[in-house]
Amino acid sequence: MTNGRNTTLCHLERDGKYLMLHRVKKANDENQDKWIGPGGKFEAGESPEECALREVREETGLTMLDWEYRGIVTFVSDEWGTEYMHLFWSDRFEGTIKECNEGVLEWIDKNELLTKNIWQGDKIFLRLLDERVPFFSLKLTYHGDVLQSAVLNEKKVLY
Repeated sequence: MTNGRNTTLCHLERDGKYLMLHRVKKANDENQDKWIGPGGKFEAGESPEECALREVREETGLTMLDWEYRGIVTFVSDEWGTEYMHLFWSDRFEGTIKECNEGVLEWIDKNELLTKNIWQGDKIFLRLLDERVPFFSLKLTYHGDVLQSAVLNEKKVLY
């Protein structure tokens, strides 16, 4: 097992909604049937920003014009290993949404999103995004699909 993989996750916001990807098209997907934002794995030599811009363009057809690098989420999973997810937010983008080969894209109201099939820890960082919390480090530890612990900036979080 490696020391962990670097990924990005981007929350594109418009009119109180996030553009979400319902992951239903990919085999052996750790996010199978979950709703997540666009994003993915770093390519060799990419910065977090370069990866975020590329992944959003590839998965949605949109180009972010401005964005905020909001935090790092460390996922520790007994099934999937460790992932360092670089979290971005944007409300300035252009282009036409295209079909995605990893799932179905849909604008979801931010309140409704909390009732969808999302990772339990995602509810924590979605709240941090909405509260405009400055750059943060969130560590989420999972056993299967069950969140075991959440630590925000080295302080235990109740969830």
